[in-house]
Amino acid sequence: MRYAIVIEKGQTSYGAYVPDLPGCVAVGETIEEVRELIHEAIEFHLEGLIEDGLSVPEPISTCEYVETH
Repeated sequence: MRYAIVIEKGQTSYGAYVPDLPGCVAVGETIEEVRELIHEAIEFHLEGLIEDGLSVPEPISTCEYVETH
């Protein structure tokens, strides 16, 4: 499965979250670090859902960019 992630730059770090997996978040000092951490967080989150006998949400979010002038 392929989940969309959102990465946001804060004052001192980067944060990431997964719109299709509420509560699945990560924070890192660099974009590279937060990408790695959110990947691990997704795997951990999905494993927890399965262990708890809950269904794994299908990825439904997509990402788009809009250019402005």
